Amino acid sequence: MSTEENKAAVRRFIEQGWTQHNMAAFDEFYAPNVMHHALPPGMPPGLESVKQFASIFLNAFPDLQTTVENLVAEGNKVAYQWSAHGTHQGELLGIPPTDRQISVTGIAIERFENGKSVEHWEIFDQLGMMQQLGVIPPPGQGGD
Repeated sequence: MSTEENKAAVRRFIEQGWTQHNMAAFDEFYAPNVMHHALPPGMPPGLESVKQFASIFLNAFPDLQTTVENLVAEGNKVAYQWSAHGTHQGELLGIPPTDRQISVTGIAIERFENGKSVEHWEIFDQLGMMQQLGVIPPPGQGGD
């Protein structure tokens, strides 16, 4: 695939998978043996773990809306900045629903082979998300 086709695949995946919450989009986007470097420790590599982890977030934030803010591609890699917002209405990794709104940003890189992402790296503002959920106090408000 060309860099433009890879960029279009990322945009389509974010819209269908993360905004429309269509789990079939994960099957279309990722190779079955994808190496997803952003999974929590202990989760095995592969598409099924990616889908399991995505389901945790989509169930915790059923109104989650995700947008691609910036997108660049070179060769078989696509890097993109994303933003997401939603309401915490379901359990998230042991955190009961807070009904609080979150707004987070992140950066991800996909490496494509044969039209599918075979490797994924990602960093997002997990600390900010936890502060918005009230799980971790904001700076200057955390104790004595």
